[in-house]
Amino acid sequence: MRRRFLPSTQALACFEAAARHQSYTLAAQELALTQSAVSRQIAGLEDLLGLPLFKRTRHGVSLTEAGQQYARQAAHWLQGLEHDTLEVMAHHGKSGSISLAAVPTFATRWLVPRLPLLAQQHPDLLVHIDVRTRPFSFADSHFDAALCAGTPEQLANWPGVQAQWLMDEYIVPVCSPALLDTVVQRGQGRAHQPVRPTEIARLPLLQQSTRPYAWRQWLETAGIPSLHALEGPRYELFSMLAEAATCAMGVALMPPLLIQAELLRGDLVIANALPLQLEHSYYLVTPEGKRSEALERFSTWLLGLVDAAK
Repeated sequence: MRRRFLPSTQALACFEAAARHQSYTLAAQELALTQSAVSRQIAGLEDLLGLPLFKRTRHGVSLTEAGQQYARQAAHWLQGLEHDTLEVMAHHGKSGSISLAAVPTFATRWLVPRLPLLAQQHPDLLVHIDVRTRPFSFADSHFDAALCAGTPEQLANWPGVQAQWLMDEYIVPVCSPALLDTVVQRGQGRAHQPVRPTEIARLPLLQQSTRPYAWRQWLETAGIPSLHALEGPRYELFSMLAEAATCAMGVALMPPLLIQAELLRGDLVIANALPLQLEHSYYLVTPEGKRSEALERFSTWLLGLVDAAK
């Protein structure tokens, strides 16, 4: 069947770029075309639709109301087409692949180092990973699953998904050995030995912005007043927190499973082994009713890996 109202990808690309830049000139520069070529493509698209997508202004062009709506759709279509094209190019005889959204530090420091084990068991399975730190709509994305850190309440408010618990999140105070040396110099202990909670409370505290009350909870668990528990610089990602702690900027509350390399190298040491279990846990999240064979194999492997580590 001939599709009479299907625009060309060139016209959509010109329109999407012009809509994003609010400029035919900048769109032409991005696409390595002339401005007149971009203008012709958009004019042809407007003829096909039977309505204007842009209106002229004193400073160039701006989208009409219809243009704003169509721009959002065009960007989504082009992104999906590019993703599917790259998927076919990357496949090359592989029997399956999944696109995974993941919190960055957990993906980088826990999952990726274990992917060679997946390749040994399933050499034909591809795993593509992108970063997501907040809930999103699976229907409006290309993702098959997500690895997230959250609370049961947060997951309950994520519509249309099912969540498989993987592991709880435990944190302990860690810091650079150089920072512990300052404690030793004050006569509070021996090098690289557990530091008393009272002394930790006097050190600069590095904060994690998505877990703002972690230090207060840890100090209260240790029986220490938490008057200054909320003070100190904040970092969104655990990887940022680990780097700041490695640079002796302060003491951080970190899950040991995310800093195994730093602990082995001696870049970081556990200042005190008293653990705190946070409300956050790690989950494998999938959309309800969508279970491909590739996703089933990945899920089975991942859950087996977690069980073996218990």
